Order: sequence, then C-alpha cells, then structure tokens
Amino acid sequence: MNSPVQENEVLQAEADHFKQQYQEAKDQIGRVIVGQERVIEASLTALLCGGNILLEGVPGLGKTELVKAMSQVLDLEFRRIQFTPDLMPADIIGTNIMSTDETGKYRFEFRKGPIFTQLLLADEINRASPKTQSALLETMQEGTVTTGGTIHTLAQPFFVMATQNPIEQEGTYPLPEAQLDRFMFKVDVPFMSRHELNEIVTRTILRNKVNLEKTLDSERILELRRILDKVVVADPMRDYAVRLVLATHPATEFSNPQIEQFIRWGASPRAAQSLIRAARVRALSQGRVHVSYEDIRYFGVEVLQHRALLNYDGQAENVSVSTLVSEMMEQLPEEA
Repeated sequence: MNSPVQENEVLQAEADHFKQQYQEAKDQIGRVIVGQERVIEASLTALLCGGNILLEGVPGLGKTELVKAMSQVLDLEFRRIQFTPDLMPADIIGTNIMSTDETGKYRFEFRKGPIFTQLLLADEINRASPKTQSALLETMQEGTVTTGGTIHTLAQPFFVMATQNPIEQEGTYPLPEAQLDRFMFKVDVPFMSRHELNEIVTRTILRNKVNLEKTLDSERILELRRILDKVVVADPMRDYAVRLVLATHPATEFSNPQIEQFIRWGASPRAAQSLIRAARVRALSQGRVHVSYEDIRYFGVEVLQHRALLNYDGQAENVSVSTLVSEMMEQLPEEA
C-alpha cells in the first residue's frame, strides 16, 4: 500500500501531465482561432468536465471553426446541425424507417440522426421550436437517446456546443430554463480587436491553411476526466461555491442589494456542481492538485449568468446579469 507521500507524488505527476496535455491542446486550437482565449479555455474545460457550452455572439466570430479545430486536435467525430424553425426532433435524433430483409419481410430499422457523434455544433439553437430544442435535453444530461422504447447510448466523450445570435431576435424561441441549466457554461463571444482582425485576414486569405496536430483522443480525454476526481476540494472551498450560488437568490442572507432588486430566481444546484468541476480543471491546468478560491471564481460568470433570471425591473432596465454576478463575486467574502 502506498504511503500518503507516495500518493501525493503520483497525483502531482498526474497533474503535471494534465497541465501539459491541456496546454498543448489549447496551443494547437489557438493556431486557428485568433484571440478568443477565454472561449477556447471554457470549451476545453467543459469538454473535460463532461459538460456542454452555449456561445452567444454575432455570426462570423469563428464559433464553427472552433468546433472544427477541437475535433481535429482532440481526434473526435464532429457534426453540425443548423437549427431552423421547420427542423423536427427526428431530424436530430433519427427516425424509424421501414425496410425489407433478405427474405422480403418488412421490418422497422432505426436510422441514426446527426446527434450520434462526439462533438455536436447546434448552430443558432434558438431558431428551432421548443419541441425540437427538447430533443437535446436527454442527450445533454444522460448521454442517451430514447426512441421507440429503445435507449441508445452515445459514445463518450460527447459534447454539445450551441450558439445563438444576441442581436437578431425575430423568429427565435428563447431557450427554456430547463435547457439553459444543462449548459455548464454560457460564454459571450466578443468581437475582435483591430490587431486580431488583421491577423484573421492574414491567416485565412494571405497564407496557406494551418495543419493541426492531434494531441488527444477519446481514450486519453476519459483518462484525464478520471484524474479530475482526485483533485482535493477542501470544505471551505466547497462551501464558498455553495455560497456563490445562494448569493444569486434574492431571498438569502448572502445576496447583495442589486441581486435583490433585479433577480427573480437564482442559480440551481447544477451551478454549484459546475463551479467545483470547472475549478478542478482550472487547478490541474495550472499544475496544482488542490482547488483554490480563485479557481472557483475563475469561471463564475460563465457558470452563473444564464442560470439567474431577471425580474421585471431587471428586464425593463436592461440589466446585465454578468455584471451583477461579477459584482456579487467581488463582494462575497471568501471566509464564511
């Protein structure tokens, strides 16, 4: 049986390995995606945690290219679904069709839809009807598809990256709270700077295409996920994550006056789980085997902003939930 010292050495070696693999994957993706470092970090973190991500940004900011780059670097199967108002659930999960076997007998055969992949880009997800959006709920939470009474299990890792355009709201259906809660992160994709825009034009128009190297595969990603469970989360860290979630609820002792004024309902228990999981990835990516307060705060806005719902006053004054969450995290003391 290994001594505590030996176990710590093994865990530290695994953390160093994780840090190296994470950085290599991030650097390779960065060869294609200019800027957007936060988006790349969040996408890799969500994938390694087994979560999903919602990107909000105008068209043309490289969201599709990001998923393509991830599929190449991580050696995962990639498919894209363009969500439209006439899209049906069967267009996503597949459908039963009638066929004949060798003897000429008729039988039903399940024809798999594009959701049977590993990296799924759900482009402009809020353009589809709630009925079609709901086809993703089971898959995002359990990693399965149920059709005709049969449960199909998807190959892991499975990762959904959904996008929506914040400007154009005509002909769109806001995502229901149950679906928003299943996204580990919601990330606002900013427009690029003058330098970044120049770099994009140079890379895409004036130079040859970049060939990406594969740094990970399915087996190694699942191996890295197992390392996450070993990262130490001390009781004060866990309690801090819980207090952050409770601070988004207007009726608790931890909320500030702004939350009480503008928020109708706060984040769910999934938010606390996501904060801890993201903090573990953040710690390992820095080569540490224990979670710090800063690790928990690092993705706090991305975890909480889509789970806190504005009340009528907040909507009328067009209050930014991300700003409310940022101010709340600055004000909430680390010590209970």
